[in-house]
Amino acid sequence: MSKILIRGAKVLGGEAQDVLIDGETIAEVGTGLSAEGATVIEAEGQTLLPGLVDLHTHLREPGREDSETVLTGTRAAASGGYTAVFAMANTFPVADTAGVVEQVWRLGKESGYCDVQPIGAVTVGLEGKQLSELGAMHDSAARVTVFSDDGKCVDDAVIMRRALEYVKAFGGVVAQHAQEPRLTEGAQMNEGVVSAELGLGGWPAVAEESIIARDVLLAEHVGSRVHICHLSTAGSVEIVRWAKSRGIDVTAEVTPHHLLLTEELVRSYNAVYKVNPPLRTERDVLALREALADGTIDIVATDHAPHPHEDKDCEWAAAAMGMVGLETALSVVQQTMVETGLLDWAGVAERMSFAPARIGGLDNHGRPVSAGEPANLTLVDTSYRGVVDPAHFASRSRNTPYEGRELPGRITHTFLRGRATVVDGTLA
Repeated sequence: MSKILIRGAKVLGGEAQDVLIDGETIAEVGTGLSAEGATVIEAEGQTLLPGLVDLHTHLREPGREDSETVLTGTRAAASGGYTAVFAMANTFPVADTAGVVEQVWRLGKESGYCDVQPIGAVTVGLEGKQLSELGAMHDSAARVTVFSDDGKCVDDAVIMRRALEYVKAFGGVVAQHAQEPRLTEGAQMNEGVVSAELGLGGWPAVAEESIIARDVLLAEHVGSRVHICHLSTAGSVEIVRWAKSRGIDVTAEVTPHHLLLTEELVRSYNAVYKVNPPLRTERDVLALREALADGTIDIVATDHAPHPHEDKDCEWAAAAMGMVGLETALSVVQQTMVETGLLDWAGVAERMSFAPARIGGLDNHGRPVSAGEPANLTLVDTSYRGVVDPAHFASRSRNTPYEGRELPGRITHTFLRGRATVVDGTLA
């Protein structure tokens, strides 16, 4: 088995140390390490983190391979420093059976760039009427523990209750796309002054907040776990904070774009800024940052949503919702959370590796950078600054809101079980 010596990296942003990888495992962490025959990576000034874990990725396969495939999506993930991603169920066919989740899981195994953990649909066909084969998906080779109808809300309270009761039996979690459908009919962007000025249908904050309030109460009643996908409003933060103060088993995620971008960008009518949930106000953005810093929001998840060119290069009303995010996520978090002093790099590791792995039940990811642990690692040049050029993305799609924007940080190396998937910023 090959040996790799990472020399002089700041582990979790702390003191410079050497890290010796032997095969699939971290063999030693210390100073002045040497290893005969090892490949040496000089990493002075760079930050070493555990491999990132994304609890919310859309890989589109099966069914929408024109947008993304498991292979291209995992290549994008590795480029962004990720060693594991959870693949959402809104594929064609929907991942609502053991057969489909196993297909996605096996494609992930074959890719070799990143581990893929499928998310099972809560309801058959994402239609919100009948529970999917939750137990069968959990008992399959894919060992599904996270279930979500993401893209659609489980708006029927009885169905949501039954799902929470069912997954409780095996320690699973329901990840809710919080959007009351009747309140968002015809919605195009955040409801407020800007939507009124532009004449676009408004998407009220209460559409998100009312579902979160209902679901944390259901989770408390059942004694089960609920996870809130892409939380986006200041009001949602307060509901989750209240629920946690009561001891309700709720976790929540925020996307990088909701930490940085606001509804003002919609004035351009550029459909690259059309996303679900919509970009909100500056007040919401600041509330989300504070909540991520104080732990009310547990994790950062990308909601990587690739679309082909024609689905975005059209009039606003006809455009698809979503943005790619795997390859820029860490840079946005560095800019919004680290450079503002709200988080240190150890805090970033908690929110982008340790906590998402814990929520999703991945035992071999989100592990400490210490001897005996799996060598799932990412090395970041935090001093780098560069302009985002989607032409260089590994993803099949290019619908990034950051094109032409300068962002900090650059992934120089990613290691999946000791094997380099990215070397000097280039896919291996």
